[in-house]
Amino acid sequence: MKMNNHKILLMGLLLLATACDKDFEEINKNPFAPTQTDIGPLFNTVVASLRLGWNEQFYVHNETLYGITQQAAKTGVGFDNINIGIEEIWSDYYRGLAHIRELERRFDAMEVEEEALINVRAQLKVLLAYKTFRLTDLFGDVPFFDAGKGFESLDYSRPRFDSQEEVYKFLFEELRWVEENINTAPNPTTAGGNKYISLGDFDHLFNGDLWKWRKFANSLRLRHAMRMVEKDPGYATPILKDIIENDLPIIESGEEVGMYPGQQDWRNDGVNWSFREHNKLRMGTTIWRYLSENDNADGSGIYDPRAYLFFEPNNANQWVAFPQVPEPNTPPSGGIPYGLHRDNNYTIKGNANIYSPFNYFLIRDNIGIPEIILTAAELGFIRAEAYLRGLGVPMDPEQAEAEYTLAVVNSLKFWQKLAAESEMWFNAPPVLSEGELYAKTNHPRISIFTTENKLELIYAQRWLDAFRQPWEAFALSRRVGATPREGEMPQYYRLPYPPSEAENNPTHWAEQLARMGEDSERVKVWWMK
Repeated sequence: MKMNNHKILLMGLLLLATACDKDFEEINKNPFAPTQTDIGPLFNTVVASLRLGWNEQFYVHNETLYGITQQAAKTGVGFDNINIGIEEIWSDYYRGLAHIRELERRFDAMEVEEEALINVRAQLKVLLAYKTFRLTDLFGDVPFFDAGKGFESLDYSRPRFDSQEEVYKFLFEELRWVEENINTAPNPTTAGGNKYISLGDFDHLFNGDLWKWRKFANSLRLRHAMRMVEKDPGYATPILKDIIENDLPIIESGEEVGMYPGQQDWRNDGVNWSFREHNKLRMGTTIWRYLSENDNADGSGIYDPRAYLFFEPNNANQWVAFPQVPEPNTPPSGGIPYGLHRDNNYTIKGNANIYSPFNYFLIRDNIGIPEIILTAAELGFIRAEAYLRGLGVPMDPEQAEAEYTLAVVNSLKFWQKLAAESEMWFNAPPVLSEGELYAKTNHPRISIFTTENKLELIYAQRWLDAFRQPWEAFALSRRVGATPREGEMPQYYRLPYPPSEAENNPTHWAEQLARMGEDSERVKVWWMK
């Protein structure tokens, strides 16, 4: 498709490239033209940008990352159109970044005491950090410091690429500012006696709970300090020390961060579409051995209750895992386990559905099941690793064991809560009590007290908890190289840049490729050893 010069210019200004021409009209609009637009709706537009794209889920998660992380198995020949998903991730990020830059500009233009803006600036900094960490973890170096400013000046129309290290350390400083400055008191006032600017009902992530914003900021610091600790321990370990030793507030059980459709008034139709149209993901043998102690098709070997939440039996009501490294004569899997007909004909998965699919309700409930951003369990596994390895804190194996055990319980609790509270999930397993959940951690394959390789178990359970966050499992596997796996670790370390970047930002794209050597998945991101 040929585009006129006017469209190309606007595309460059916003860095909002996309492979699908259905988005061109929306992208080429100036989202800030109505100057009377309040900061609240604009802020909530940024929150809404945290939602996963449909093509991202199909081509990047289902087609690519689940196979790399081995959290599931792809049972047939792929679609080989990953660029469609990559373009969506890239354009969605820079569209959101443009809105963030405009909010920053509006804050600067407000004729109020600077102190009155502290909380809204803090909330925006946290959103910027989460979105940018996620992008750079997938791609490595990205345009950032000059990006999203196309409406300010033509000088920013084609921004340079910035190193991941620079971006990371800038975001850490921003999050430290949040911890040191956010005012979580009810109805705070400035030294001059004026009320703080508030987003009110437009905070659709935490509903105006600034304490949770502070917790989210520290949780991101904890997650990403651990991510970069192998590369730059001198920078990362003081952050781990600050958060853990000073017991700074982080997300706790029951506060898991996510995009909750029912609470935020949207329908998550993309997740079922991505599974239904892809239809190649099934339970693999790698994850099966962390859920069941044998291959009994009746499920009698299942020891981890998350098995019933992540997967379900095949069409013959049997638990059968697809070989993670299949032989040439391995029978393929077909059927229609993700079809919407199951709303009314639940048991019909198709005779060719011979391997266990994802649990239908986990990827069908478009109101009650969230897109997960961060869990309390993940933070517990990070703390367990820090104590076991002595990262930022004195080495303390007993404290590591305690942190790990609590993290497993929090993971079990979180996943069973999702199923129990889903109005669609009519056959959810019984809710286990706190005591019953702790009893599950005594199983020899879960208990950290019965294994010599405690670190490997911490990684395995963190990988398991990230079942619906394959991008997080991807980051963990790249950092530690020790997540559950059959066969060799693939040399797949990043996503290549979208083809549109070469077209719309050719000079800086070429400079970046010269620095990298090649734009391929074989190039390691900065924080990898």
